[in-house]
Amino acid sequence: MSKINCIAIDDEPFALEILADDIQKISFLNLLGKFSNPLDAWELIKDGKVDLIFLDIQMPVITGTQFLRTLPSPPMVIFTTAYQQYALEGYDLNVIDYLLKPIPFDRFLKAVNKAEELFRLRLKENVVPVLDENNYFFIHAEYKQIKIYFDDVLYIEGLKDYVKIFLKNQPKPILTRLNLKMMEKKLPSNTFCRVHHSFIVSLPKITSFQKTKLLIDKQEIPIGKKFTELFEQKYSN
Repeated sequence: MSKINCIAIDDEPFALEILADDIQKISFLNLLGKFSNPLDAWELIKDGKVDLIFLDIQMPVITGTQFLRTLPSPPMVIFTTAYQQYALEGYDLNVIDYLLKPIPFDRFLKAVNKAEELFRLRLKENVVPVLDENNYFFIHAEYKQIKIYFDDVLYIEGLKDYVKIFLKNQPKPILTRLNLKMMEKKLPSNTFCRVHHSFIVSLPKITSFQKTKLLIDKQEIPIGKKFTELFEQKYSN
């Protein structure tokens, strides 16, 4: 079974040693390194060798949240901090969990179990393609895995490294850290179509369309020139 390659970043030596000791107690974690300065871990992360970062927030050179925002394709992150006030920012950054020091081992274990669940899910997605006969998929949002049925999806809007998933009978969209290209791979191609650089739509949910736009319920969605031919071909079938 594949282990989760992780690193620990904390400018306090004692806290770093405690964290490393806890990591080494978990059979599915493989500690690649300990760093007192997040910049020293940059190359390792950039090379894609890290699956999970245990990241302190208050550090002198650069804060954990600032460092995380610099990463173009960040791995999973669990914040480890003595300060509560960054919890909302952690939610915005879509981290796995937010642990307050001193960290009880049972709370640490709960966090890494969440990370393992997501890690196994991603491995499965990378190995086994999504089949059209499946009627649901999973996304990571709000610190948990959310099951979404294809039939509930109205349309999906891309926002750089995030997507908004709009569902029927749900007033607010689900926001998850994923780009539109990755999102497209999760969806059955016979019932979903990318119609714009920023939009994927559910074909059965379309109420009307013109050359440059379509309607889903009362929501108007643009059709990009690049996508017009494929959309019309799919929709007519």
